[in-house]
Amino acid sequence: MKKRIALLPLSLILLLVLALPVAAQGPTTEPNPITPPPLPPIWNETELKIEYQRVDVTIEDQLATTRIDQLFVNENEWMAEGSYLFPLPPEATVSELTMWVDGQPIEARILSAGEAREIYDDIVRQMRDPALLEYVGSGAIQANVFPIPPNGERRIEIEYTHLLPTDNGLIHYAYPQATTLYTNLPLEQQSIRVQVNSSEAIRAIYSPSHAVAIERDGEFRATVGYEDNAVTPDQDFELYYSVSPEAIGLNLLTYKEAGEDGYFMMLLAPAVSVDTEEIVARDVIIVLDTSGSMEGQKLAQAKNAAHYVVEHLNPEDRFNIISFSTGVRSYAPQLVPASEAGDVASFIDNLQALGGTNISLALLDAMQQADAERPLTVLFLTDGLATEGIVETPRLLDAVAQAAPPSARLFAFGVGHDVDTLLLDSLTEAHRGTTTYVRPGQAIDEAVSAFYARVSTPVLADVQVEVEGVMVEQLYPTELPDLFAGSQLVLAGRYREGSLSGGAATITVTGQVNGRPQTFVYEGNHFRQSGGEAFIPRLWATRAIGHLLKEIRLHGENEELVQSVVNLSLRYGIITPYTSFLIEEDDIFSQSGRQVIMEEAMEVAAAPAVVSGADAVAGAAAEAEMEAAEAPLAIPSATPGGDEAAGDASGAAMRAVGSKTFVLRDGVWIDTTFDAETHEPQQVGFAGEAYFELLGVAPQLGQYLALGPRVIVVHEGLAYETVEGPGDSAVMLPAAQSTPARDETRESPTDAAPPRSDERAQRAALPCASALILPLLAALFTTRSRRSAACAQSQNRPRRKR
Repeated sequence: MKKRIALLPLSLILLLVLALPVAAQGPTTEPNPITPPPLPPIWNETELKIEYQRVDVTIEDQLATTRIDQLFVNENEWMAEGSYLFPLPPEATVSELTMWVDGQPIEARILSAGEAREIYDDIVRQMRDPALLEYVGSGAIQANVFPIPPNGERRIEIEYTHLLPTDNGLIHYAYPQATTLYTNLPLEQQSIRVQVNSSEAIRAIYSPSHAVAIERDGEFRATVGYEDNAVTPDQDFELYYSVSPEAIGLNLLTYKEAGEDGYFMMLLAPAVSVDTEEIVARDVIIVLDTSGSMEGQKLAQAKNAAHYVVEHLNPEDRFNIISFSTGVRSYAPQLVPASEAGDVASFIDNLQALGGTNISLALLDAMQQADAERPLTVLFLTDGLATEGIVETPRLLDAVAQAAPPSARLFAFGVGHDVDTLLLDSLTEAHRGTTTYVRPGQAIDEAVSAFYARVSTPVLADVQVEVEGVMVEQLYPTELPDLFAGSQLVLAGRYREGSLSGGAATITVTGQVNGRPQTFVYEGNHFRQSGGEAFIPRLWATRAIGHLLKEIRLHGENEELVQSVVNLSLRYGIITPYTSFLIEEDDIFSQSGRQVIMEEAMEVAAAPAVVSGADAVAGAAAEAEMEAAEAPLAIPSATPGGDEAAGDASGAAMRAVGSKTFVLRDGVWIDTTFDAETHEPQQVGFAGEAYFELLGVAPQLGQYLALGPRVIVVHEGLAYETVEGPGDSAVMLPAAQSTPARDETRESPTDAAPPRSDERAQRAALPCASALILPLLAALFTTRSRRSAACAQSQNRPRRKR
């Protein structure tokens, strides 16, 4: 469903007016006949480009100032004049907007939602391009700019300030930049930098859209960065962060469609730095492969990694190092306090690569040193298969399971392609750890040190989460890891349709700190009954598929698990080894066709598993990335078998829009929830009276119909197919909705109080209607807005029990 947009969108629809050359008039009174040259194409992405786009954002206690610097280059041989239409989000509260074109100020006209809708409809009718329909239901800004001369350029600078909304305690910033549905302009160079300053401690920082770098400067400042070159941005940049005075912050985002179970994402984030008494004292054992195959650079890097771990132990930690080949050699006969490390550096430096690979002896030795009263972290690094001791994987797993205490956490590092992926992943699954695969050419010490830096300061062990007031299930990760200072836990799951009582839920987090039980209670968490953040279903599906694939690989073929993978893959467009043919398969929109896919998937699953080698490592690493994904798996921008000539400039045969996935078939974008055997699609004539009547009743369909003139979409159990021509004589419409899906739990923007009393924040928090008097312009040639939320503000404050 289409959501409300929580900020001023930098969204632009360009109506390109191409100036035609005119022949010179002679001195005679008779006008010379003029034969104009052929019109150049209205749009040609190769002849207009964005040289760079630099976005610099400063957020001060929820008040965001966004500065955009863009350079547009007209590579045509004719002048291009732009008439710009910027869709506005409903309920936006914007202030202090300025815009320049080559240093000159630009004026703009505010359009009401009705005026904008008339323009949208006219453009769709005249240009046969439905891309604008995504903005149905919102107002707009209209402006003229100086023309761009042939082979010339224009620099656009924009600065605006707005108040960020809060959803269940998470503050949301978005920079709309997705362009592929309309302009399809590539960015030669792009950079986004967000500086967050807060008077309250910052806890979680999360981007569902981009792989960002996060730099924390204490508790109250953070910098988020993203850069890329030569890209066509197809996702808006989104960032969430939370503030809390509590030791551990918890925040919740949800999404739900009518008649279906909902999806949620929960963020747990401890403080960046904690007092010594709040750090979990633990035992750390490095189990290091020193067999002959580790000779050379691998062993040198492994030694560097061991040095790093020992140097970053906490004062109350204990440690040991066990090197293994044919036999084992320990730094000390028992665990050593970190404060008494002694000559451990010499021990590490003198390790040599000799002999075979006795994995069982080393791991059993490590487990025998464990203290049942203290958490144990085992860092296990190896580059090969077990060649001595217990070499049968099932027996080795059983032996380690019997020796390991419940407090043991085993983290494996598989170096190279010769490792036993079945053994490593089975060990880490059984002992609540993870496997990191270090490929040839990658640095072992960098992988280990980066991992250990994240887990060096544990603040809550044996974490458990309970939800009261709503039934939750299918949580990923299935086993919760310990919490570490400065990190965050992302938990994704489902909640039952109709299970919410009272409109709010209480979430309780429990764990242990040095043997002391800890309880954190978070009240007033809202699980929506409709609407929400549309990325959450795909995030949940990504994690679910990764987990299911690993279960099939580790525990053997299982028809129920394979069926689940196929269903999720079809629904969310996530390609797997069982559905790699998804794009090329014609009949995926019927139960009989999907049964054929299921039978083919079972044949793939029944094939003998390969546990070692480059393909095995690549597959295991891919599954691990999906299972731990913090953002939805991206749909490939171009895929084999797609109908590239049928209306999609990027060549993509699949698209994720909101919570839905569409597949391109013979020029028609088809909703993957469509079932030809149960749905009878109603034909709606493209750009006809019924077409716009449908949008008027259900404006949230605009984001789906914006895909192109030919679309099949399922909404509230009804299937609609847009076609050329008049369509059906009568179309059954869904229940009328005057606005896109609204979250009834959120406050209206006029009720939302500013977070601070300073003058700027008060101005930014004026009623949304005040935005109508501002001269408002947005990013040239580039962006469209898809993400949204309300202007409401709320914060969860946990009640802590000891």
